[in-house]
Amino acid sequence: MSKPIIIIGTGLAGYNLAREIRKRDEQVALTLVTRDDGAFYSKPMLSNGFAKDKLASDLPMANADKMQQDLNASIHTHSSVTSINTQQKIIQLDSGETLAYDKLVLATGAVPIQFPMDGDAANQVLTVNDLQDYAHFRETVAGKKSIAIIGPGLIGSEFANDLAGADYEVHVIGPDNAPLGRLLPSEAGNMLQEALAALGVQWHLQTLVTAINKQQDQFRLSLKSGNEIIVDVVLSAIGLKPDLSLAKQSELQTNRGIVTNRYLQTSNEDIYALGDCAEVEDLVLPFVMPLMHCARALAATLTGEATEVVYPAMPVVVKTPAHPVVVSPPPFEAPGEWEVEALPDGVKALFKAGEDLLGFALTGSAVSEKQALTKLLPAVLP
Repeated sequence: MSKPIIIIGTGLAGYNLAREIRKRDEQVALTLVTRDDGAFYSKPMLSNGFAKDKLASDLPMANADKMQQDLNASIHTHSSVTSINTQQKIIQLDSGETLAYDKLVLATGAVPIQFPMDGDAANQVLTVNDLQDYAHFRETVAGKKSIAIIGPGLIGSEFANDLAGADYEVHVIGPDNAPLGRLLPSEAGNMLQEALAALGVQWHLQTLVTAINKQQDQFRLSLKSGNEIIVDVVLSAIGLKPDLSLAKQSELQTNRGIVTNRYLQTSNEDIYALGDCAEVEDLVLPFVMPLMHCARALAATLTGEATEVVYPAMPVVVKTPAHPVVVSPPPFEAPGEWEVEALPDGVKALFKAGEDLLGFALTGSAVSEKQALTKLLPAVLP
């Protein structure tokens, strides 16, 4: 029997790759390995589950048994890969079982960034990065009233909108001048801030959390500004970074992510990477659309048709219904400047180098221009 393609990880990247492989080849042996129960769900749904009153059990679209059947694949659940023998092309699981592979794919995702903080409760800060985290978070906030979110970026802003809409008292803390400071010009961020403030969100910007201590059944957050906040629950939304642990252990080339070429091939010719863990041609893009393009290209490569990944312009929709936002960030360090137009109920910001449009940020009513403007953008990876 031929050795299978093995995919480590059953998030959107792993499962979408498996589906794309099956579209092209119904017979190739396929194995997936996951640390969790293998349920298929969309991770972006984790940051808007409260407004929709979704329990963790409501989010999966299929369990591992159903996915195994649909994919004609073997799925090893609750299994961690402890090592990869790149010479013999074998992975070892924490159960002691070994699996041989023909081609190996790392779809290990990303892990929360840990920001050092003092205090006797610094280790009680929650993060939500998977379904199990979401279940724990919902259990923790049940019956509580106030939540501090550390980080005013994309995930922090989405959670702030979601939780405020579910009648929680929400505080958002971060060093930025406005929400989504890494993605939006300040004028656009300010509009989002005002809309979420109208929903009840309290902003503590241009400052940092220095310490978190218990105060009876609550938490006291000390801020660099000198202020203090008392809340029932603390959620960290500082951000994510590619999970490089297995790649480093296997001596694969890593930088910000697992380094791959445009075929998604790592420094080992039989090992590939995609999704939030991968750095493709210097790009780390932790969004859904890039991994979908990668899944299609890699499936073709793994089934015999070597295919480079191509990234078109891929605007990101931020789930803040209180004030809709869509952004297509300009290339990192691209020359140019923002041209900002304030509308009665939104902002239209175009990033231009001369007459060339390189990116945009649209909020409020301006999001209706997304499709037309996207057609004018250059490809991210031609």
